[in-house]
Amino acid sequence: MAAMVRACMPLRTPPAAASSTATAPAAPSKPRSNARVLVLGGTGRVGGSTATALSKLRPDLNILIGGRNREKGESLASELGEQSEFVKIDTGNAAMLEKALEDVDLVVHTAGPFQREAECAVLRAAISTKTAYIDVCDDMDYSWRAKAFHEEAKAQGVPAITTAGIYPGVSNVMAAELVSAARSEDGEPERLRFFYYTAGSGGAGPTILATSFLLLGEDVIAYNKGEEIKLKPYSGVLNIDFGKGVRKRDVYLLNLPEVKSAHKFLGVPTELLRDKDKVGKLVKEIDPLVRAIDGIVGERVSMRVDLECSNGRNTIGLFSHRKLSVSVGHSTAAFVQAVLEGSTQPGVWFPEEPEGIAIESRKLLLERASQGTTNFVMNKPSWMIETDPKEVILGIYV
Repeated sequence: MAAMVRACMPLRTPPAAASSTATAPAAPSKPRSNARVLVLGGTGRVGGSTATALSKLRPDLNILIGGRNREKGESLASELGEQSEFVKIDTGNAAMLEKALEDVDLVVHTAGPFQREAECAVLRAAISTKTAYIDVCDDMDYSWRAKAFHEEAKAQGVPAITTAGIYPGVSNVMAAELVSAARSEDGEPERLRFFYYTAGSGGAGPTILATSFLLLGEDVIAYNKGEEIKLKPYSGVLNIDFGKGVRKRDVYLLNLPEVKSAHKFLGVPTELLRDKDKVGKLVKEIDPLVRAIDGIVGERVSMRVDLECSNGRNTIGLFSHRKLSVSVGHSTAAFVQAVLEGSTQPGVWFPEEPEGIAIESRKLLLERASQGTTNFVMNKPSWMIETDPKEVILGIYV
């Protein structure tokens, strides 16, 4: 059993830089050194992995494990050491959330799934308390609701990044680096494609199952020769080579944020599996089976980003790790560290925006995120990996 993702998009010319005479935003009110970082959803697989990776990347950090399960939270905090502690938090309680953020420098929102979430409650609380923010959102609609808070965050001097996980997240930064390298050599990018592969559930827990089921209820927004089209989810199978350790895998269409973050279009969801409560019940029933399958197929994850240019310069980036449950922690922790180091400007940004992750900080972020990878290459000629040469539709695949 495997979940697989492919995404691709035609490129636009980047917007012109803002005028240097623009009014400066309010300065952040909280320090970025000796920081206190709250990981919401810290008792879950993604949050726990993020907290663990952060404790290794920055042993000096005070890491707060935020969640509802005290037993699991206190157990993890004990494992991380005296710099960590558990904080009981219900993200649906606005007053509790704001109180928890009052003494925090940065909040990491990993409490998904983000599909069908109508409010950006954590981001709103972060702005209110002037707390830096990142999330690991993988939903188009939610990420753009977060982006709508950009001016408010900018005015309050709050740096925030949405979709800052592994994919989307690290994959976006890989794409930005490929595009930057191409333009530095006078290449004009024409098509950018993302391909993702995950064995089983990736060991990421029930959340990734819920996400996958909910995405099956959304039509896919894609591009064919520059024209926006809608496609059926889990269609358009392609066989993609992910390089050593993974090799060729089938990938399918799903509706994910990467295309929208670059082209600003909205996907229209269908009615199939859109009820979050029903999906939650289904996940509880099927999760034990998937756990058993994970034990057989493993948790391997692989990302491939392809860039095609008008001058024939075609390059790729590859990122493979044996365990998604570990790699997502390294990836998210890399974004946290970038924000703490001052790489992110006030406002709400996507990872590929230079105000989100400064251009000069991208290489270091990728180095940190790629810890433990079995294969990590950037800006290699596409002929180095065997691929299916047939023409394909531009869109997002899982």
